[in-house]
Amino acid sequence: MDRPEFALIDWIRSRVVDRDPVVVGIGDDAAVLRSHASRDWLVATDMIMEGVDFRLPDASPELVGRKALAVNLSDIAAMGGRPTAAFVSVALPIDRGVEFAKALHAGVLDLADQFDVVIAGGDTNSWRGPLVINITAVGEPLGSRSITRQGALPEDWIFVTGSLGGSLAGRHLTFEPRVREAKSLVELVDLHAMIDISDGLAADLHHILDGSGRGAIIEASAIPISEAARTAPGPLTALQHALADGEDFELIFTVSAEEGRQLLMRWNDATPITCIGRITAEPGCWIRYDAETREPLPPLGWTHALK
Repeated sequence: MDRPEFALIDWIRSRVVDRDPVVVGIGDDAAVLRSHASRDWLVATDMIMEGVDFRLPDASPELVGRKALAVNLSDIAAMGGRPTAAFVSVALPIDRGVEFAKALHAGVLDLADQFDVVIAGGDTNSWRGPLVINITAVGEPLGSRSITRQGALPEDWIFVTGSLGGSLAGRHLTFEPRVREAKSLVELVDLHAMIDISDGLAADLHHILDGSGRGAIIEASAIPISEAARTAPGPLTALQHALADGEDFELIFTVSAEEGRQLLMRWNDATPITCIGRITAEPGCWIRYDAETREPLPPLGWTHALK
């Protein structure tokens, strides 16, 4: 499948050599920086753009600001981290005015207060183009290490939080970044690999498999499908929406089978978790519909179009 966005990322990554203080660089949900005191810092940055990630006036400026911060908090959570600070840069359409800008920042500030994140700086410009907002979030690992995409092991159980699909019905603007859930997971189990679902379950699972050099078998009947996906208009099935819609911002993570069993017994958070499959030693990603029927699962999901 032609995925030029990720080919570009790979091209950039091939030309960058990580060195102090960078422990984990391009290619994960956040970078990991290590200070001379051997303390790790997580740094994530994400840009959202009018006409691509949201549409005005369908989305209010408050919800746009909220989403811009939320996607970054989700990345910090996906590294098993706690967000602490953020830097906000905005390219404002020149004709929208100061009150629009205040409403946009109010959405950022409200979510920052909810998660005890300090807005520590940024930049504001105006132009005659669409609204663009970029946020860089800083955080710290909740446990003894950061959780990357690279640690999945054969026979690990694959879990997801929440339910999947149908995010464009509105949840892509109002989702709750799984910071609290990540904290609980770090406290309860030894997480081997983790990522958040921004591009789609199938696409983001492939990021774990590529990073870990593993394969996977997913059980179609186990995938938790949202009500929005079940009622979405159009030709796609609910399962197809759950696999490929993206912008769910749920977590995919892997743990050993024994820890997976313990986790299912000990999990008492309001956000459900579901085991959807297992990691295999041999490469390749498969979705199984019953005991005798399975087919390859390609990295379906969102990708930015590049020519």
